[in-house]
Amino acid sequence: MSSIAGPPPSLKSDSTEVVLRKLEMTVKQKLDGLLFGNHIGLVPGPGSEAGESRLYHAGDDVRRMDWFVTARTTTPHIRETIADRELETWIVADLSASLDFGTADCEKRDLAVAAAAAFVYLTQHGGNRIGAIITTGEDTIRVPAVAGKAHGDWLIRKFIETPRAREGNRGDLGAALEELRRPQRRRGLLVVISDFLGASTWPRPLRGLQERHDIVGVEIVDPRELALPNIGLVTLRDPETGATLEVQTASSDTRERYAQEAQQQRAQIATALRRAGAGHLRLRTDRDWLLDVMRYVSNRRRGAAGGVLR
Repeated sequence: MSSIAGPPPSLKSDSTEVVLRKLEMTVKQKLDGLLFGNHIGLVPGPGSEAGESRLYHAGDDVRRMDWFVTARTTTPHIRETIADRELETWIVADLSASLDFGTADCEKRDLAVAAAAAFVYLTQHGGNRIGAIITTGEDTIRVPAVAGKAHGDWLIRKFIETPRAREGNRGDLGAALEELRRPQRRRGLLVVISDFLGASTWPRPLRGLQERHDIVGVEIVDPRELALPNIGLVTLRDPETGATLEVQTASSDTRERYAQEAQQQRAQIATALRRAGAGHLRLRTDRDWLLDVMRYVSNRRRGAAGGVLR
C-alpha cells in the first residue's frame, strides 16, 4: 500500500502546539473509522465479560475456546466477550537517550511520541481514563489516569515536552513497569512504547502485569540498528553511556555479524513480549508509521492474536 501519512512531526523543529496539532489532524483524520462505532472492547483486544459463543476462525485466541459448546456440537467454538464500557489505559513510554537517534525519516523519539498520541486518540472517547508513566533514565514522570479530551491533549504535551536525558543515564523500563504493579490498578489496557534495548529488566515485570491487563508492546526501530551500510571506517557512540567504538563497515564479515546479532536481539525481544502475552507492534523510522498502527488495530479488532506486525 502507498503511504497515507508522512513522517511524524519533528520534536526538534516544531513547537509543542504545532506538534500537537499536526498529530491531532493526521491521526484523527486517518483513524476516524476506528475511533467511532460499536464499542467492542479494549481497543486492541476483547472485553472481559462473557458473551455468546460463535464458530472458531483461524487467528482467534484459543484461550477463549468454549469447550462445552465445542464438545456438544463437535465443531470448535469460542466464547465472545462483552466490552468493558469504561477503559483505563496506561501508556508506559521509554524516552531514554537511545531514542534520540534516527537515520531515516525521523528520530525514534519522534516516532515514540507519535505512537503514544495515536493510542491516546484511540482510547480517550467514551469516558475512558488515560494515564502515563514516562521514563528517561534520569527522571520518571507519572500522570494519573483521567478522562476527557483536555486531559488527553495535556498528556500528549507531556510526551512532547519531556526533556532529553543527559548522557550517562541508562533507561530502566523495568522500574517504570513496576510502578504499575504496586499498587495494583484496575484491569485495563497497557501500552509499552520503547526500543527495548539496554538492560533487560523489563520482561519479568511485564509478565507480572499480563493477568490484569491487555498489553501492547510498541517496538521502535531504526534501519541502522538492523544492518550496517558499507561506508568505510565509522565511529559508533552509545547515547546512554557515551562509549565509542570504531567499526570498519567495509568488511563484509563485520556487516554480516552485525546483522546476525541484530536479528537475534530482535528475536529475543519478540519472544519476551510473546511470553508476556503482549501484542507486538513494530514501528520503523523508514516506514509509514500510521499505516502500521491502522493495520495493527484493524487486525486486533477482527480477533487476530497478538504477534508481530513488521
